[in-house]
Amino acid sequence: MCTEYTDLNKACPRDSYPLLSINRFVNEAADHNILSFLDAYSRYNQIQMHPRDIEKTAFMTDYNNFYYEVMSFSLKNAGAIYQRLMDYMFKGMLGRNFEVYVNNIVVKSDSCQQRIKDLQEVFQAIRDHGMRLNLNKCAFGLKEESFWVCSLTVA
Repeated sequence: MCTEYTDLNKACPRDSYPLLSINRFVNEAADHNILSFLDAYSRYNQIQMHPRDIEKTAFMTDYNNFYYEVMSFSLKNAGAIYQRLMDYMFKGMLGRNFEVYVNNIVVKSDSCQQRIKDLQEVFQAIRDHGMRLNLNKCAFGLKEESFWVCSLTVA
């Protein structure tokens, strides 16, 4: 089903929260020996709508009226809100052992021991915030040369 929020999106001011440059995302990850790629499952749908905004997402069907309790991808600022959430969730890790671009997450490590510590830190943040990963799109322990193949799916 597709809901159309043209009027709602026109009424909302643009959130200009910056996305990480995809070039920086690739360049920052390419200099590490071991990479792990994580994919956030249904990215926007993991964000709860603010209670006062739920009614703004109402839509009708032949049988009933409904509304979204989670963010819909068709809302104007969904991308900026999601990126802000990722930056908040992983504050302190970003740039050090971790990069995130929308729902694509790369954990950067230089040794097997460090990879375990890095993944534990990332998984703890994911658990703390109730985030879910799409395990079918996750890859662990790739060497740098494998990055270039995987990075094509990031963009």
